[in-house]
Amino acid sequence: MKQYRVLGLMSGTSLDGLDLALVRFSKVQRWHFQIEAAQTLPYSENWHRRLQNALDSTLPGSELAALDAEYSALLAQKVNTFLAENSLAKKDIDFLSSHGHTLYHQPGRGFTLQLGKGAILSSLTGIASWSDFRTADIALGGQGAPLVPVGDALLFDAYPACLNLGGFSNISLTSLDKPVAFDICPVNIVLNRLANRLGKAYDAEGRIAARGEVDNTLFHRLEALPYYSEKAPKSLGTEWVSQYIWPLLENANLGEDALLATFTAHAASQIANTLKQHRVPKVLVSGGGAYNTHLIRSIEKRCGSQLVLPNPEIIAYKEALIFAFLGVLACCNEPNVYACFTGAANDHIGGSFHKAH
Repeated sequence: MKQYRVLGLMSGTSLDGLDLALVRFSKVQRWHFQIEAAQTLPYSENWHRRLQNALDSTLPGSELAALDAEYSALLAQKVNTFLAENSLAKKDIDFLSSHGHTLYHQPGRGFTLQLGKGAILSSLTGIASWSDFRTADIALGGQGAPLVPVGDALLFDAYPACLNLGGFSNISLTSLDKPVAFDICPVNIVLNRLANRLGKAYDAEGRIAARGEVDNTLFHRLEALPYYSEKAPKSLGTEWVSQYIWPLLENANLGEDALLATFTAHAASQIANTLKQHRVPKVLVSGGGAYNTHLIRSIEKRCGSQLVLPNPEIIAYKEALIFAFLGVLACCNEPNVYACFTGAANDHIGGSFHKAH
């Protein structure tokens, strides 16, 4: 039996920080895992601002290259901090497996870009790494997303569906005759930014949204966006939010309380519609949005599904765990990207490997 001890790295579009999860994997008939240590290292105000500004603008080539190199060095620094704070030695880790930080994702135009070069990460940490998991899928005609459903299918198969509430909400329906996964709608990428305007990092438990009044006009305009009627496979990126969501919110001429209330109602509506459409009896919920009590209750009111919240480690670090697992599958020469989820021409092994120096 081969065992792997892998450090998974995940940075989401909600800009909460870098999630790191050290996971031990083994396979006896099926894959098993144990999270040995996990931590979220927040971004400094400067890095939060730089990443947000980069999402909001088109950088010249030289500035983009510089940002990528600096961010790669930041990832290495945070890995070294994680190892030191958890009394871990580099020799005890087989490799790193990093999602990076998505800056551009436009599969329709044939490209995606995650900041965080594996070559720099390996060189500055002294640990081999896997990275760049999405590019091959787009080259094969896929969406380059979602990738987490592979882990849902192999590690969380006790649940007919897995719902992640992060920057975007996405769902894996792995128990269907034809498994499918897709992005449902934006969540924290919008809610957190609205909360930022009120001087808060996020709307804790959705309390601000709960006291706000839903604006029906804005709600119905959001519900009418064409993406929601498209068939899977499909995926969302920050560019879509900038093009379609923010203009609607800015032109609504509402206060932040009403915007938070209305967008939360919209997200709950889209998620509940998806659960009802696929007749999901029980769904495992993870991601930062799982702690948004108002959002969870709003979803439950609109559908008949049971929303299961697992232990806090799974809620917070499921994506970092699964990106660690994607590296393991690649090392075992097993497909880690499934065409049924992304729409690619075939299942394949995604990711680029860099040896330690």
